[in-house]
Amino acid sequence: MLVSNIEIIPGKRISKHLGLVQGNTVRTKHLGRDLMAGLKNIFGGELKGYTELLNDAREEAIQRMTQQAEAMGANAVINVRFSTSSVTAGAAELFAYGTAVILE
Repeated sequence: MLVSNIEIIPGKRISKHLGLVQGNTVRTKHLGRDLMAGLKNIFGGELKGYTELLNDAREEAIQRMTQQAEAMGANAVINVRFSTSSVTAGAAELFAYGTAVILE
């Protein structure tokens, strides 16, 4: 399954547009990571626990999106975008969406 953030794939032709596909996940912070993040807020630096959490969430959202596209018969998802939002204190949603197509 080809996944791309551009609208067209050079050298390929879209033979069929299948529609919007999406995948999401809602994740929460681990208490230990939250405590370390609090310390980082004081001293500064990358919040590596959160970076890993968002990377894992992005991969899961992409996987769910591509599974939906495969179920529709697509061989590619183009114009992929990501969105994040706070769901509740300590939890965030990562949402991936794009257009399922058949490429020739």
